[in-house]
Amino acid sequence: REREKDRVPQAATCDYSNGEWVPHNQEPLYNGTTCDTIKQGQNCMVFGRPDKDYLHWKWNPKNCTLPRFNPRKFLDLVKNRHVAFVGDSLARNQLESLLCMVSVSSKPDLLYTGGEDNKFRKWHVSSHNITFSIYWSPFLVKGVEKTIGKDYNTLHLESVDERWAADLDHIDMLVLSIGHWYLHPAIYYYGSSIIGCHFCKNHTETGFYDVFGKALNTTFDSIIKRKGSNNSNHGNGIRVFLTTFSPAHFEGQWDKLGACPKTRPFKQGERVLDGVEEELRRIGVAGVAEANRRCGNSENDLRFEALDVSKLAVLRPDGHPGPYMNPFPFANGVPERVQNDCVHWCLPGPIDTWNEILLDVIKRWNR
Repeated sequence: REREKDRVPQAATCDYSNGEWVPHNQEPLYNGTTCDTIKQGQNCMVFGRPDKDYLHWKWNPKNCTLPRFNPRKFLDLVKNRHVAFVGDSLARNQLESLLCMVSVSSKPDLLYTGGEDNKFRKWHVSSHNITFSIYWSPFLVKGVEKTIGKDYNTLHLESVDERWAADLDHIDMLVLSIGHWYLHPAIYYYGSSIIGCHFCKNHTETGFYDVFGKALNTTFDSIIKRKGSNNSNHGNGIRVFLTTFSPAHFEGQWDKLGACPKTRPFKQGERVLDGVEEELRRIGVAGVAEANRRCGNSENDLRFEALDVSKLAVLRPDGHPGPYMNPFPFANGVPERVQNDCVHWCLPGPIDTWNEILLDVIKRWNR
């Protein structure tokens, strides 16, 4: 019988980040009318997006095969578990994609909703006794978001955000997704001391790369302490995924026609990951590797994995709602101001591939 410790490395045998988008003729598992968990601003088909080519591309890793998402298989593998997504609005985007995909087999029932704009929600799939939840936590650590009158965030890098971490005892699988909120102006605390800031006055400018790494380390350390085998009370393990940074594709002003006008993926080499996007990806992947090193002697099911999607995402400028974040934006002609979303992803759309990779990693872990 294959030993547990021999199974873990197989999750990394496929480099999902190295490949290309290729045309394919299959229709998505769901659409804008068959799934009711799609956030309205990402329901591109229902909101009148006229082109459909963006739905017919498949990610083809260079050295391995990425199977089409199998809803029943996913549900079987996470049966009797609580799967939680934690992070910013892209975490929500990915979860809503997953809920739509599994609903082809079994429809999730909404159990709870709370917070502004339904930022905290919980669903249950009764056929497999699975709970899915979303926790709004754009920094993962404790923070106060900017508001009107205070145009900067405040982060406390030594403390994990208990709005989600307090529930770790009841979570079996965790998908983390952050990044974009770290680009905003912020003041950074460690304990009671200000250690720097980004785009602010009266404090030392430190940028956000080191801060991003510190926040991930605080998050991973907290998970290891609370879920690792050294914790005699709650050390029942957890599987943790970090979805790497998903680049935006603004080409012009966000409120003008043509902010993200592409209707096809970039070809390999036409657009590469670089600058801020590449550095945030690198920090995330390195943080996951370090977390695995720190919990390497854990005797329970405690694992970390990077869903390394940044290179896939940067090649898909065609997958965003753009002006179709609002219904039929050109029904009365082209207005002077056109609000565009070139950050989030249409559902269905490229982000469904993130969940195909998620399923494939889980399958490899269970071989």
